[in-house]
Amino acid sequence: MRHDATGDSEPPDPVDTRLGARLAELRAERGWSLGELAERSGISRSTLSRAERAEISPTAALLNRLCHVYGRTMSQLLSEVESEPALLVRAAEQPVWEDRASGFVRRSVSPPHTGLRAELVEGRLTAGADIAYDRPPVPGLEQHIWVLEGALDVTVQEAEHHVGAGDCLRMRVWGPTRFRCAGPQAVRYVLAVVKP
Repeated sequence: MRHDATGDSEPPDPVDTRLGARLAELRAERGWSLGELAERSGISRSTLSRAERAEISPTAALLNRLCHVYGRTMSQLLSEVESEPALLVRAAEQPVWEDRASGFVRRSVSPPHTGLRAELVEGRLTAGADIAYDRPPVPGLEQHIWVLEGALDVTVQEAEHHVGAGDCLRMRVWGPTRFRCAGPQAVRYVLAVVKP
C-alpha cells in the first residue's frame, strides 16, 4: 500500500502494479539481485524494491535508467504493461498447440501475460509418449502437475516420480526434466506454472 500526503493508505495504481511486476520479471530473467541491478542502474536497492512492489510510482528518469539497463525504449516497456489480462478465457479461445512427433497436446487454459507470474496449462500425452527438456525456460520455475486421467512418470533432474490420477507433484525446475506417459492409456493433466 502506498501512502498519500495525509499518511492514509491507498491501493497501488493498476498500471504501476503491472509495471512493477514487469520490472521484477526483467530482473529475474537476467538472474540479477536487487544489489546487482542497483550497481548497473545507479538506483538504490530500496527504491528498486519499492518500484517492483508498486509501493511507489516510478518517475520517467527512473524508468529511463532501467530501460537503458534492459536495452528497451520506454515505449516498449510501457507497451508490455498497458493492458490487463482477460479475466475470463473461454474454452474456444484457449490456444492449443500439438507436437505430433511426440504425441503431446498443450492447451493454454490461462494464457501467459507479462503482468502475471502464473499460468495454467492442460497437457495430454498419448500412450508411450516421452518428452525430455534439457533445461527450464526460466531457472527456478515452479511447477505443479495434477494428473486428471491416466498416469505420468516425471523425472526432475535425477529424481523419478510416478504420478497417478488425482496425485499432484510440486517441483522447482533448475535442470533437465522428462515426462513419460506411464501406462497403456493416454494421460491428461493440469500444469500450473509460476515464474520465480
